[in-house]
Amino acid sequence: MRLYTNVAGLIAYESYSNNSKLLSESLRRLSTGLRINSASDDPSGLAIADKLRTQASSVQQSIENANSAIAMTQIADKAMAEQSNIIDIVKTKLMQASTDTTTDAGREAIRKDISKLLGQLDNIASQTNYNGNYLLQNNHSNTDISSDKVFQIGEKAANTIELKGVQSNTIGLGLDTLKNLGANSLDITVARDWLDDIDNSLTTLNTFRSEFGSTQNQLESSVRYMITLKTNLKASESVIRDVDYAKEAAEFSRLNILVQAGMFAMAQANKMQENILRYLFR
Repeated sequence: MRLYTNVAGLIAYESYSNNSKLLSESLRRLSTGLRINSASDDPSGLAIADKLRTQASSVQQSIENANSAIAMTQIADKAMAEQSNIIDIVKTKLMQASTDTTTDAGREAIRKDISKLLGQLDNIASQTNYNGNYLLQNNHSNTDISSDKVFQIGEKAANTIELKGVQSNTIGLGLDTLKNLGANSLDITVARDWLDDIDNSLTTLNTFRSEFGSTQNQLESSVRYMITLKTNLKASESVIRDVDYAKEAAEFSRLNILVQAGMFAMAQANKMQENILRYLFR
């Protein structure tokens, strides 16, 4: 008489071993919150999820770039707003100098005031910068036009917003001659001539402000779009990479039952063999 291999036991063990492995994997997914913990879990899914994550990181950096650029444009606009106030005061003083009720001594005092005011306008231009990047002229000591600004607001090289340089000082606004008028040179004729020129200067300044304002609007629009894009990218990555807890918990319970059943089946198969041996040798 032959005792054959415990086939029932081997089948039970195979089922138990496979289900135990699946149960461990399910427990890992539940504990990490990730459906994909290694490349072997889902090679193509991992590649797509990693690409989405990289793209989302690039979009986040673009948002930070745009927000920095917005801060830059706001600094420039506030500085030019103060320059606009100065020009308004200068125009008022020119109007005062343009009337015959003002004495020559009064006009000389007005000339000095205008010179100081326009000196302050130049100070604003020479000091306004963002992280060392000068906004209203070339740099602190160079009164030439400021450099063009290019803001990177996307992961591609072409995803940029450009801002042309400005020259928002007395030279760029055509007020340097007025600033440097000699003593007693502001007579009633000169004062009246400058009234039209001061309006042209204000128009130029408003054009500069308009450019910065338009760029700020572009940047803010880009930020709104990129926030939405980032949200969608992260959601798409989550669908691929993250575990569905409700579904995985149900799968864990099912596998746990199968593992327990496999252990019971192996015990019963071994018991059958023991009963045969006991019968033979009693």
